[in-house]
Amino acid sequence: MVPKHFMATVKPFRALRPKPELASQVCELPYDVMSSEEARQVANGNKLSFLHVSKPEIDLPQGIDPYASAVYQKGRENFETLLAGGIIQKDSKPCFYLYQQIMGTHRQAGIVAVASCEDYSTGTIKKHELTRPEKEDDRVRHIESLNAQTGPVFLTYRACDALDEISDSVSSGRPALDFVANDGVRHTSWVIDDVALIRRIEDAFASISFLYIADGHHRSAAAMRVWQSRNGAGQSGSFLAVLFPHDQMRILPYNRVLRDLNGLNGPQLLDKLDQVFVIRKGGGGKTSEKHELGLYLEGAWHLLRFRLEFVEGGDAKDGLDVTLLQKLVLSPVFQIEDPRTSQRISFVGGIRGTQELERLVNSGEYACAFSMFPTGIEDLMAIADSNGLMPPKSTWFEPKLRDGMFCHQL
Repeated sequence: MVPKHFMATVKPFRALRPKPELASQVCELPYDVMSSEEARQVANGNKLSFLHVSKPEIDLPQGIDPYASAVYQKGRENFETLLAGGIIQKDSKPCFYLYQQIMGTHRQAGIVAVASCEDYSTGTIKKHELTRPEKEDDRVRHIESLNAQTGPVFLTYRACDALDEISDSVSSGRPALDFVANDGVRHTSWVIDDVALIRRIEDAFASISFLYIADGHHRSAAAMRVWQSRNGAGQSGSFLAVLFPHDQMRILPYNRVLRDLNGLNGPQLLDKLDQVFVIRKGGGGKTSEKHELGLYLEGAWHLLRFRLEFVEGGDAKDGLDVTLLQKLVLSPVFQIEDPRTSQRISFVGGIRGTQELERLVNSGEYACAFSMFPTGIEDLMAIADSNGLMPPKSTWFEPKLRDGMFCHQL
């Protein structure tokens, strides 16, 4: 039974938004899904690209430390240039917004709002991952430099009929912004400025006990630190978020690639894995259900299924495939104790497909790859509800929210 005093505080705000006709040039993928070099290539020849704000090292000499003071100063200059040129403009009154994404056959629509730093600190907004201090520090400095939050936190909540009805009604109207990005994902938004409808949305969220961070642990932790350091001044007590119902969330696998076999040859590795998995050749790296993995080794795929004795009983966290792989394989077989810090393991988002795993292993840069079955949203919420933490790189949400579509000035 959920305590009654918990309720989510979700508020409208005056968003900074790009001119509709320029949105496709401004809005970009989040800062943390591409390298500085990839960002340079994407933004090349496009002065309006929001990457000049979110990854401003691309406008400074190659090889510069991305955490250098000059980088944050450049980000501020670039942000102020977009504002001064009217490329992004601030709404005259607080609004909610509906943000819809269509990727292939998948559609998801979320409310754009500001969530409460206090809710984050008290656990009404639940987290499921540890943050890394240097990444948190980076986001704090970015927010402080711009005096704004430019990348939304991706929140989810247990689906609610009242919010579903509002979303369906709003999305039947004329959008404020509508474009297809160069990766084929369609991004559409609507402004919700009707006072009665704003009140209905606030009331609906007030009946929801908990919100869950899907993506954006560093952004939300940084927002709380800025709020605390400013003693709640201005708009610092709120952070930019898009809130989606849990039944629209799409999680892709987060795959693992290993640089070496820890002194084993291929047959020796398979022999050790045989104690943990039922193994059969083939499968092409495709997994069809929980507790099923693919292994790419020496040019061939193997389908691995955890033996029953390892998956029976235990809580939601212990039953995650990423947890089981770490405990039963990565630690004892590969001697990788902390995947956060080990240089011998890398992580590949499921959007890149199993072909990317084959490419990395075939290139000789990596020795083998594990393709995973995606973590379920119900598992994520169950772990967060029990105040548990998921292993690093457990979930890859897709499609990604675009930076620059909405900004929140403090």
